Amino acid sequence: MNRLSSTVLTGLLALAAAVSVTVAAPASAAAPAAGTTVDRAPMGGRAPVAAVEVLGVHGAGPYRIGARLDRLTAAGLIDWTAPGCAGVVDAGATGAWAGVIILAFRDGRLVSVGTATVPPRSPAGASVGMSFAELERIYGRRGALIRNDAGDAEAYLVRFGSRVELFTGHPIRPGVGRYEAGLASHVERAFRQGPSC
Repeated sequence: MNRLSSTVLTGLLALAAAVSVTVAAPASAAAPAAGTTVDRAPMGGRAPVAAVEVLGVHGAGPYRIGARLDRLTAAGLIDWTAPGCAGVVDAGATGAWAGVIILAFRDGRLVSVGTATVPPRSPAGASVGMSFAELERIYGRRGALIRNDAGDAEAYLVRFGSRVELFTGHPIRPGVGRYEAGLASHVERAFRQGPSC
C-alpha cells in the first residue's frame, strides 16, 4: 500500500524531467535560428526583440551599415534609388523591409537606415510613437535630448562610439515620428545642420 505503482512513478519522473528541462533552458535562452541575430544587450527587463524587427546602429536585417549599394542591388535587395544632396543616394528595401525602412548611401556605402513605422524597434525596445520621456526611461544616461543648430527641432540622441540612434519629433503630434540609426557623421550631422542643398 505504501508503494507507488510503477505507472504512477514513471509519470511523476517524466513530469519532473520535463519541468527541470523547462527551468534549465527557458525559451529566451534558446539559440537563435540559423541566419538570424539577436541583440543580447540588457533591456531593463524587456523580452528580446525578434531579429527581423530590429533596427540599430549596425543596420537592419541584410542592410548593414557600410554595405555597398552595388552589391545590395546585385543581390536584389534594392527596390529603387533617388539621388539626394551632397552625393547621398536614398534607396528603398525589398522583401519584408519594403515600405518599412529608407536607406541612405554616401559614396556608395550605407550610412543610415531610418523608419517612420513600428516595427522596427531599437535593440533596447524604443520605437516610433513613443514619447521622449519613454526614451529617457529606456536609455537613461546613455541618451540625451538635443536641438538642431537652428533651434527649431528637438530629437533624442543615443551614442554608440562613431554611430548613433536618433529619434526625431513628429510633425503633428508630440513624441517620436522617425527613428534613424547609422554613422554619426551622417545621421547626427544631418539633423543638427539640416540638408546640405
